[in-house]
Amino acid sequence: MRKPLLSLVAVLGLAACATQPMMGPPPPPPSGPAAAAISPNIAAALSDPSRPAADMVRDDNRHPGEVLSFAGVRPGAKVADLIPGGGYFTRILAKSVGPRGTVYAYVPDELTKLAKREPAVNAIARDPAYSNVKVILNTLPNFGAPEKLDLVFTAQNYHDMHDKFMGPADLSVVNRQVFKSLKPGGVFLVIDHSAEPGSGLRDTETLHRIDSAVVKSEVTAAGFIFEGESRVLKDPGDSRKVNIFDPSIRGKTDQFVYKFRKPSTAR
Repeated sequence: MRKPLLSLVAVLGLAACATQPMMGPPPPPPSGPAAAAISPNIAAALSDPSRPAADMVRDDNRHPGEVLSFAGVRPGAKVADLIPGGGYFTRILAKSVGPRGTVYAYVPDELTKLAKREPAVNAIARDPAYSNVKVILNTLPNFGAPEKLDLVFTAQNYHDMHDKFMGPADLSVVNRQVFKSLKPGGVFLVIDHSAEPGSGLRDTETLHRIDSAVVKSEVTAAGFIFEGESRVLKDPGDSRKVNIFDPSIRGKTDQFVYKFRKPSTAR
């Protein structure tokens, strides 16, 4: 099935995929590290006046403070934002790591060829308020950065890498490249829309969802250790049977937040 234009536009950062307040009962509270207080550097990044107001209004629903605290983002860290879209997380990451840190906004060539325009994050990298943001344009199989990274972060994009418009990418290659790019002990954080358990890759093209078990299997096959999950983006009101852009569910999808770590003994 042809991928709906709305989905592609959102991935390219030409439209925001905002999360709206959920209906019905509230989601379960975060478990594990995500339940801890938001790190001071991340809290400061969220309140930074250089952030666009349109980004700030999304914070209540995307929970960036909890998500990035769970990821362990600290001042001075070297981070890659893989498929950054419009740069919502890119800006927060840049302020969270501070002037001693760097954020590499990695935009796959597979996307820029389709967009036929410069990536949205180029404007962020040109902004003096975000001078620690560097844009990398390359293919997904060539993922990497000029230096070893503390964190590779990707939000709502993993399922897209399995789709036709992205190649589809060979995720065994991409995940090995992510592994290689990280320092020993580095983190790979994956956020995506949940598909029904056992559905595998069935819904990536049609519903734009992915079975979380597939992500866990593919990433750990590259050598990562699954360290845990934050439940901060869980939504029990989502049946997982509807396209994420359907008005009945848009912004209220159940999402998983998985944290993988490169073993400290790996090189």
